[in-house]
Amino acid sequence: MGKTLWIGVAVIAVAMAASFWWMTTPPDRAVPIVNAASHGAGSAAPAPKADSIIVPELSQIGLSGEIAFNENCSACHGKNAAGTDSGPPLIHKIYEPGHHGDMSFALAANNGVTSHHWRFGNMPPVEGITEAKIRWITKYIREVQSANGIN
Repeated sequence: MGKTLWIGVAVIAVAMAASFWWMTTPPDRAVPIVNAASHGAGSAAPAPKADSIIVPELSQIGLSGEIAFNENCSACHGKNAAGTDSGPPLIHKIYEPGHHGDMSFALAANNGVTSHHWRFGNMPPVEGITEAKIRWITKYIREVQSANGIN
């Protein structure tokens, strides 16, 4: 391999490592803390109520994701991902793709998450979840977010 190719590979590896670090390291700056009772106080946009969330006609993957979400996530994240007293809403501007990319959902499911936006405490890893189900769930969440103006 030529020297230029090795430099290119090194730059890509460093960029990937930096992206992973950035996505998994809690911020050292102030972040919005949302009151668990209202799921939206103190944030730029309050989360919608479960019955007001628009659930669009889902793609086949989105439908599989809805089933997997209901089996693995809804106990804490609620019907239509609207949140509960045990977990935050995912149909919320905080979880838009530009702030929490798709990989953040995979990392959360596989590794758990240290609480940093909400007062629900840390999220444990989701036991027994497969990579395929995580992809389906992410697709479902993104389709519902998009239908509700969260892009």
